[in-house]
Amino acid sequence: MRFLPFAALLVLAAMPQLAMSQEGMKADEQILLQQVMTDRRAVYASNLGLTDSESRAFWPIYDEYEAKVKKLNDRFLDLVNRYVADYDKLSEKDAAGMLKEKMAIEKERMDLKQTYTKKVAKVLPAKKALRYAQIETRIDNMLRRDVYGLIPLAR
Repeated sequence: MRFLPFAALLVLAAMPQLAMSQEGMKADEQILLQQVMTDRRAVYASNLGLTDSESRAFWPIYDEYEAKVKKLNDRFLDLVNRYVADYDKLSEKDAAGMLKEKMAIEKERMDLKQTYTKKVAKVLPAKKALRYAQIETRIDNMLRRDVYGLIPLAR
């Protein structure tokens, strides 16, 4: 599977250190995230082997899920941007608020993943639903590894 292209794109999207204006960065993040979602969709399409009827049932669920995940990604990128912007002057209060937001995003992401995996399992055969869940986990793990590897630890 070719995960590297969109993993690299998300890494770039999460790099607020790039020499751009804040407005330019926001626009670039949106473009890169759109490419990530397009590539992610292609990975599922090429690896699930859906029939026509399975496709008709699966893709609306997938699109709904990705729309909700995008909102979480936007919140996460906003959090990373705030963290990097305040890195040298991060107060204990700010750090506590960022930690709370990070944990909320992670919980919401896991809740969404479980909810939508159950929906997928209702419309696809068990093996394809399992394959979907495996691909989703692999993609998420790769993206997290790459993105979190770029974020400096709090001092």
